[in-house]
Amino acid sequence: MQIVPGVGVARGRARRIIAPVVAPRVVAHRGSSASHAEHTRAAYERALVEGVDGLECDVRLTVDGHLVCLHDRTLSRTSDARGRISETPLADLQTADFGNWATDLPESADDLVGEDRFDAYDRVRVPVLALEELLGLVADCGRRVDLLVETKHPTRYGGLVEQRLVETLRHYAMLDSRVSVMSFATSALRRTRRLAPELPTVQLMSRVPLLYRDGSLPVGADVAGPSVDILRAHPRYVERVHAAGHPLFVWTVDAPSDIDLVLGLGVDAVITNQPAEVLARLRQEAG
Repeated sequence: MQIVPGVGVARGRARRIIAPVVAPRVVAHRGSSASHAEHTRAAYERALVEGVDGLECDVRLTVDGHLVCLHDRTLSRTSDARGRISETPLADLQTADFGNWATDLPESADDLVGEDRFDAYDRVRVPVLALEELLGLVADCGRRVDLLVETKHPTRYGGLVEQRLVETLRHYAMLDSRVSVMSFATSALRRTRRLAPELPTVQLMSRVPLLYRDGSLPVGADVAGPSVDILRAHPRYVERVHAAGHPLFVWTVDAPSDIDLVLGLGVDAVITNQPAEVLARLRQEAG
């Protein structure tokens, strides 16, 4: 599989896409989250074993200033704890169990996978995954693995999430193209650009505003990040984004028909809960 380092953008001069990839990068959405509890060390370790090109995570800030890998504002869907993450110290999260819980609470934007996803491994208490631990996994895996970090933040923290993220990446010597920062909020991407212009930024979209239907992106964004729903309805959007000089990462691609769709459209990265299936499909195409 041909991998393009980073996202193919140039800093300090006109931004441009480098060379098209033969096959897209496969990125594990919250780890291999169709078979393991999302955002757990086991989910990310499984994804690395499966051979993914990248890992995706959401980060939120605890009340005592630690970044943890969690999607929701509250704890009830993915753990046996209750309350808001922004009001909870890290020590309390470390005593909660994030490994054995699956409900249908609609706080996630993605389709939830049924409870049988937890039957594949022993039921032991699984603590919260701090961002630092995930960075260690990436650094120690023995090959290049990209990391896509989506910042989540309540109003009370404003830009502190991006600030803390950049500080953490700097501490681990990972302020480079291995790490992309993603957000639905253009303000978060602009903050990231000001704090660390070397980090690629991904504009996530559940819909494409009229102003950007020509493939252009808001100031501060390097990469288009549409949902697979957008590409189902508007498949030519990929062509327009590429013509405007931007890569395109699509989320969250699990259904076989969607995998076939996005591979046929020539996207640059496929973000999926089922990376093994997408990788198998790519191997099949390669013959």
